[in-house]
This record gives sequence, structure tokens and C-alpha cells, in this order.
Amino acid sequence: MSRPVRVRFAPSPTGPLHIGGVRTALFNYLFAKKNKGTFYLRIEDTDQNRFVPGAEEYILEALEWLGIAPDETVGKNEKFGPYKQSERKELYQQYADILINSGNAYYAFDSADDLDKVRKECEEQGKTFIYNHTNRTQLNNSLVLTEEETKAKLASGADYVIRFKTPTDETLHLKDIIRGDVKFETNLLDDKVLFKSDGMPTYHLANIVDDHLMETSHVIRGEEWLPSMPLHVLLYRAFGWEAPEFAHLPLILKPIGNGKLSKRDGDKLGFPVFPLEWTTAEGTSSGYREKGFSPEAVVNFLALLGWNDGTEKELFSLEELAESFDLKRVHKAGAKFDPEKNKWFNHQYLIHKSDADLAQEFKLIVAEKTGAIENLAIEKLTKIVSLIKERANFVSEFWELSDYFFEAPTNYEEKAKKNWKEETPVLMQELITILEGIDDFTSLHIETLVKDWMTKNEIGMGKIMQPFRLSLVGALKGPHLFDIVELIGKQETITRLQKAINTL
Repeated sequence: MSRPVRVRFAPSPTGPLHIGGVRTALFNYLFAKKNKGTFYLRIEDTDQNRFVPGAEEYILEALEWLGIAPDETVGKNEKFGPYKQSERKELYQQYADILINSGNAYYAFDSADDLDKVRKECEEQGKTFIYNHTNRTQLNNSLVLTEEETKAKLASGADYVIRFKTPTDETLHLKDIIRGDVKFETNLLDDKVLFKSDGMPTYHLANIVDDHLMETSHVIRGEEWLPSMPLHVLLYRAFGWEAPEFAHLPLILKPIGNGKLSKRDGDKLGFPVFPLEWTTAEGTSSGYREKGFSPEAVVNFLALLGWNDGTEKELFSLEELAESFDLKRVHKAGAKFDPEKNKWFNHQYLIHKSDADLAQEFKLIVAEKTGAIENLAIEKLTKIVSLIKERANFVSEFWELSDYFFEAPTNYEEKAKKNWKEETPVLMQELITILEGIDDFTSLHIETLVKDWMTKNEIGMGKIMQPFRLSLVGALKGPHLFDIVELIGKQETITRLQKAINTL
């Protein structure tokens, strides 16, 4: 690397952070850590008309939750501050003036009505209007006006924009780390607006100036910005600055059909497209955090959307991702978003989490369901978690998988009732007698004595085990039966068996 690695994530605070934006932030973070560089967050809030209160705080909270907090940002290690574009606006006028004075930009005084008229004339001729070298000398700008006329318009307070004067008859051969060599014809480009008379720059000027002043070494961003690459490289050239290296990430695609993943896809198929929940007057959009996903799982599945390390490995810690990450292994083609696979990732992280930690999370759910906050022994919860977590994707599913540990069944599954035969009540009564005589009420000991009784009396396994489970659980589901018996205890086991005898 010819200079220290400094990369940025530069979102606009216009709403919640889309999962595609999160992946862009993640890839920047991983690239910085791999190369012992700096990952910084810049807030691009020059478009005040689209500013949404709370969006900036949301972005920071989301990155913190995911474990990819920036090294520098608003209020944190502001080495190149301010990190908010609205607080840098005094900077941009001088750089727009540099381009004017060097002949790389010009003032344009065309009104919206003027441009609409020209656009319609072009459409009538079957052409598309582009403000560029083909017509700029026929429009209302400082390339046509004399210097005195231009100064007079500016002095009168006339509305204007500053446009970049795109060079003509050039073929730009540019390099993208992911896509390789890309070619652009300057004659096909328009003269983009860089600055407006209200004193605010457009994205293109502010972005280039800030990336230069903040010493950005690599620009890693979404594929949708690829068409802006020639303008940005030309702007660096016009200023006489060294351009950063560019890498344009593939799109995240819909799970079904074609096109880019959108919030509508999430609403339709029932999965989040935002890292955290977002609430507006129109309603609430779900977030991965509130849906019960672990941040590690979200980071893991996002990292593999468009990148792999060249092996079959799927589970990576954040540290392993940073160690393995290489932009040259990012795919060019878009990556299909798979909500079911994302649940699989969460399941993997859940089952590898300690039973004790999961029990602490589950305790809150059990307390809410039963109201028995003081009576919840963490040892018992830890054991229950160990028995059920293999069948869960989320902690929120634990209650449905284990409610019978805390509450006796109030009804019995219809299709399971066929296992309750004419002789079952007598057998269950005998089973109660066996259980009453057991002092060491542990799973293995209970199982040994019950099975000895069954063998001695030549009672088939199905005649006891299925009615026994139905009595305790209310259905033929759950972990090892004698683990359930041990955890609910002797008295509760006998009570439930007696209730089943009386009911069924």
C-alpha cells in the first residue's frame, strides 16, 4: 500500500440503515482491520430536505450493536473533523471556486423552466437531453456570457449552480479492485452540478473534497455508484490530487424474483431489512436485533453475501473475517438474500452459546410468562436450555419448546390421545406407585427403575412411554422423557399423571 489505509462509510441520515448499507460498512471495517488501517464514519447530511431526525443516532447505534463501530466519527477521535458535512459547508465554496478559476467548472443560470423546455424539445425529436458538451454553449451559463455579464448576474443574486466542465473526446481507462479495468467515454457524460447558490454542495463535490481532506485511501461502496466513478476521478485530476482506489460491491438481490432487495420484499416475506427496529407515524419496521438475531450471526451472513474466503467454511468470528478478508475475493455478480439461511446462521450461534448465558436471557421470558421471578432457579433454567436449544433458532422460541416444564398441560393433543388405551389408566396408576417409592429422583436412576419394572412385567415400551409423555407434556414432543421427570420433580410428575388418569 502506498499510503496508510483509511476507509469510510458515509451514509445520509434520511431514514433507517438498510442491510445493504450495513454490508458496505462491514466490508469497509473488515478491509481496515485486515490492513491495520482506520475505519471512519462520515455523515453526509448536505440534503437538508431529506434529513430525518433520529437517523444519525440510529446509524451509530446499529454499527455499535454489530460490533463494527468506527474508529473516528462525530464526537470520537475527530482527527479530520468535523465528521458531519453540514458542519463543513464553509469548506466547499473555496473548492468550487478553484474549479471555476482553473476552467474545470462554470456557472449555469438556467432556470428549471428553461431546462424543462429544452428537455421537451429534445423528446419531440426523439432525443434524450443531457447537459454536456453538445449543448452547453447554447444554454445560459458563463461559457456563453461575458465575464462582466456573469459578474453582474452573480452580484444581482441570481440563482445559479456550478457545473463541472467534463472533458471531451477522452476514453477513461479506470481500475476497480473488484471489477478490474472499466472504460468510460467522456462524451457520454453530463456536466454534473457541483454547487448551488444556496451555499450547499452536491454529493459529488462534497464527497471528493471530504475524501481528500480526510485522507481516504480506498473508496469501497455499492455498485450503484459505479457510474459516478469517472466524474470523481476527473474531479481528483482537476484538483491535482491523488485519487483513492475504488471498489464497487455487488448488489444484494431479492430472495425471489429479480432486482435489488427492498423493504417491500421484507414486508411481503416477513423478514427484516434493517439492523434495528425503526418506528415512524406510518408504523414500525422490524429489525434483526428485535427479531432475536445475534449481532455475530448478522455480521456472518452479511459477510458471505458476495464474498468468500475460497473454502467451504461458513462460520466466522468477526476477528476471523478481518483476518481472511480480501476485496479481490468479492464477487462481481449480485448476491441473493436468503432469509432461511440467515435463521440457520443464528441457530449456529445460538447452539454454540453457553447454556448459562442463554438461561439468563430465557429467564426474562419465563418471568413474563409465569410471573414467578423470585422462584426461577438459574440452574434449572440452564438445564432446560441444554435440552431444547438444538431445536430453536431464537431464544424467543424457547418458551414454546419448554412451557410444560413450568406449567402442567391444560389439554392434550388430539392425535396423541390414541396412545391412551383401555388398560392405560391401570398402568399409569402402577407407574405412580413406582415413582412414589423412588428417593434418588434423578433422570438415569428413575429411567433404570421404571424400565426394570416394565421388563419384569413384560410391558411394551409404547404402552408406558407415550401415555407417560402425554400426561406430562400434553403432546408427544420434548426432550428425553426422564430428564423432564427429574426437572419437574416427583410431586409434579405424580400430580400430572393423576390428572391424566382422571381426564383421559
